[in-house]
Amino acid sequence: MLDNLTEIMLLICGLVLLSSVLYLIPAIGKSLEKLAKWLGSFQTIIGIVAIVVAFWQGVLDLNGIVLLVIGIIMAISVVSAIPALGKYLTKMVKYLGGVHVLIGIIAIILAFI
Repeated sequence: MLDNLTEIMLLICGLVLLSSVLYLIPAIGKSLEKLAKWLGSFQTIIGIVAIVVAFWQGVLDLNGIVLLVIGIIMAISVVSAIPALGKYLTKMVKYLGGVHVLIGIIAIILAFI
């Protein structure tokens, strides 16, 4: 059950991170883009759930680590409020923001393997 939840979260997070390039997929790109943009309106909530699922899993494998990083990226508005870590996490997200498409592709690949 937990692995399925992790894979579902990776898929959802990957779609949200790839929302800007999904239109390039022939035939289903427009529909996926609409879905991803709708999911993007819940980005912070999805990010918090991703962090919780990653910690619940124990962050011991690649899926958990990637899910934790994606959760931090998506929930940065909430995570940056953490007094001790907020400043450093915000810097990390700024660096990773430039490669969000690559991270989204990795998330979707991990969801299916």
